[in-house]
Amino acid sequence: MPATSPKPLVAITSDLMIRKDHPTAYLTMTYAKAVHNAGAIPVILPPTTPDPDTIATLITRFDAFILSGGDDPKTEPFGIPSHQEITPVLAARQTFETQLIKELHNNPHIPVLCICLGMQMLALSTGGSLNQYLPDTHPSHADHWKKQHPIISNNESILPSGTSFSAHHQAVDNPGTYQILATAPDGIIEAIHDPAAKFRLGIQWHPERTEDQNLGQNLFNKLIDAIKS
Repeated sequence: MPATSPKPLVAITSDLMIRKDHPTAYLTMTYAKAVHNAGAIPVILPPTTPDPDTIATLITRFDAFILSGGDDPKTEPFGIPSHQEITPVLAARQTFETQLIKELHNNPHIPVLCICLGMQMLALSTGGSLNQYLPDTHPSHADHWKKQHPIISNNESILPSGTSFSAHHQAVDNPGTYQILATAPDGIIEAIHDPAAKFRLGIQWHPERTEDQNLGQNLFNKLIDAIKS
């Protein structure tokens, strides 16, 4: 019997909280299950020392990366004051993922899927900006908090329109070097991508909790397919 190819390794960034006075990395199993169902091996990636050597080593060890959801990024590192209503992500995670995104930007052949906070960090790290508190600007803000709502694609060949599950009170306002790929009916940016990269997609919703397969499990399938192509 011929040897089968090893399954791809997909790194999923973890969230970080203080538990019993200790920083604790964690990730909901829905992410890992979606990667497993797509035919790859999920590996939870906690925030580590964000030095160039560490990040460069990580880049060589994994076939693809998923930047998971979480709380809100602090925008002071990007030259913008943070809104008083944000729930800030812990600094160690933000610093680590900022450096990881920078290194991934130099490696466009590596497939990357950025989810919710991940999409926001992707935009910020490439010169973009956020609407930091949707209740200030959108009467429809409640439609984006733990709700199903429509997604309208401007390129159905890359990302289909459909219905997604979202849980956010911030959104990308300026996508930086990325292109807008989809919006919600109220104009909020829902997806961005880099057409020059092999697979580089940022989405504001949670595909691991979305029932619509085209905007849910199929996005993880496409990520794994990009590894093999």
